[in-house]
Amino acid sequence: MSAILTAGSTINLRVGCEFTYEIPGTTPAIMQVRPRSDARHRLVREDWSTEPSVPLDEYVDMYGNLVKRLVMEPGSLRLRYDAVCEVPGEADPQDLAAPQLAIEDVPGELLHYTLPSRYCLSDKLMGTAWELFEGSPPGWGRVQAICDWVHANITFQYGASDPMTTAVDVMERRRGVCRDFAHLGVTFCRAMNIPARYVFGYLPDIDVPPAADPMDFAAWMQVWLGDHWWTFDPRNNQARVGRVLIGVGRDALDVAMMTTYGPANFRSMTVWADLEESA
Repeated sequence: MSAILTAGSTINLRVGCEFTYEIPGTTPAIMQVRPRSDARHRLVREDWSTEPSVPLDEYVDMYGNLVKRLVMEPGSLRLRYDAVCEVPGEADPQDLAAPQLAIEDVPGELLHYTLPSRYCLSDKLMGTAWELFEGSPPGWGRVQAICDWVHANITFQYGASDPMTTAVDVMERRRGVCRDFAHLGVTFCRAMNIPARYVFGYLPDIDVPPAADPMDFAAWMQVWLGDHWWTFDPRNNQARVGRVLIGVGRDALDVAMMTTYGPANFRSMTVWADLEESA
């Protein structure tokens, strides 16, 4: 996918997804697929649909993510979200001089992003992190060194991990999907006392070679350097155009696209993130 982009320009992306389920019994669920309202994109229009019709409520979770809540009744169910987002034409912002803060200077509300979490066991990989990255320059250079290492040493492989796979497992097996790359990058950052959080969203293939496999949701990370969050992507390891952020959290547990509270048999998923076609 290619776009002619100039500084300060914007482009429109069509993003969305469709899930199908077979529901044996009444099952409450929550779904995170709607873009956040505080990122670089702007939501132009959106459409939710379910077949059969199911009431959808929305709430904002503790991380500011927009979450839909529903009750799935027995039978077949199709959930579809389709939206158009306006995004900057430039790639992810960068600042090679962005500094790493001393722990005593990190805002208190961000300190939990320096601690271990369910999938990011930074305490268990702390020794490894310091062995690998102690010699790197603190700040942007250290985070980039972490991304470079993860990108070079972990092989992308569908089916290499499951919902129980932690960053420690990824480090041992040396393979995984984008979620695993992000978890390991977050883990190494936290082990080096750098606040880091897990991010997932839509990521189109703009001005990069097309992916060999059909697109899924993408995962990357944000790191607190200086006075705000910066985007890093251990899986792709390059600044990209068109990220549409859906959710942030300590790790994937906080931003699962679907969470069901009862029986629900997943059947299929389709995800899209493409340049909007001109009328």
